[in-house]
Amino acid sequence: MDPQKILNKILKAAQDRPEHRDVTGENNRKDLEYVCKVISNRAGIRLLLSCLLAKVHRPSVDPRKPYTEIGSDDSFSGRTYDERYLTHFINENHLPCNPTTAFLTPALRNIDRPLTTDVEIVGRPREVYASTLRLLDEVHKRNVLAIALLTDAVRLLIELRDEKKKRMQQLVDELKGGEGALPLSSEQILNVIRQHLACKNSSRLTVLVVAAAYKAASARIGEWSRPLLAHNAADLQTKALGDVEVCLVDDDEVVTAYEMKMKRVTIDDIDTAVAKIARAKSGIQNYVFITTEAIDPQVAEYAETFYEKTGGTEIAMLDCIGFIRHYLHFFHRLRIEFLEAYQELVLGEPDSAVSQPLKEAFLALRKAAESDE
Repeated sequence: MDPQKILNKILKAAQDRPEHRDVTGENNRKDLEYVCKVISNRAGIRLLLSCLLAKVHRPSVDPRKPYTEIGSDDSFSGRTYDERYLTHFINENHLPCNPTTAFLTPALRNIDRPLTTDVEIVGRPREVYASTLRLLDEVHKRNVLAIALLTDAVRLLIELRDEKKKRMQQLVDELKGGEGALPLSSEQILNVIRQHLACKNSSRLTVLVVAAAYKAASARIGEWSRPLLAHNAADLQTKALGDVEVCLVDDDEVVTAYEMKMKRVTIDDIDTAVAKIARAKSGIQNYVFITTEAIDPQVAEYAETFYEKTGGTEIAMLDCIGFIRHYLHFFHRLRIEFLEAYQELVLGEPDSAVSQPLKEAFLALRKAAESDE
């Protein structure tokens, strides 16, 4: 049976009997639930799904050998199953997995031996890989059927998806209880954003802040920002000029590019920006670094020297919080539109870019700010 048809059949079985469990053995069930639900590393579940799908599709393969470099008759390309079949299946059903293949993650891309239980895969948490390898070993030993494990994995992912959706909707609905109250001030909104940026793994948020600023003010300023690229997209591959690219209304030529830094801007960063400007076909007027760290005066002076050298492109550095504060007061009547735009962007990001806890943190911070208590 075609792998896509296998996945569709399994999906139907999982949806028709959501509470059922095909996998026997308490340890197997515990390992599977852990791999499916661990938030901090979603590569394990994609690895497991790929190997199980290959085993169901081709019963002669060894599920522990998802690398053609192994060279044996029972090895296979796990990446092919992952990219060709699972990516569409995961995205179409909004399953809580990484949007891209697990086999390009640092932990999995350079392995050329069977994934036996004695293999120590370097990644955090290590237990997610240990549990995955134990499950693959159980399938190899025929202690559990691959189709049973795959079906239960899909059941658990659907359950996790629906739980997250319900929880997020509840948090959003709770915000609506404050309708009619005095809207948050610019400084209150700034405080919410500042606290959100201070959370762990928040590097994507600075991009969303600038994108939200343009989304809210686009009609007023006659400029718009291009759709954001994936958080893990490399500039060299996408030929992007910055993290946020701004164009004039009714035009698609970039006039302002923003690059976000969760660290100090260096002279090397300026040189890289100059190279991008030189390669650009459009006439970039502004190349702006938004940083969460202090701005080095020497680097700022160095950046200023390129205005004439680039033929009129100004390179500047702005403090992230200072940028937001000025924006909120300058566009004071759009402050709530900005907050709504930021919320929409945060909640719309894949969990690999903005984690579920980080999304919930924003809603909790906003609720606390809007509370009368």
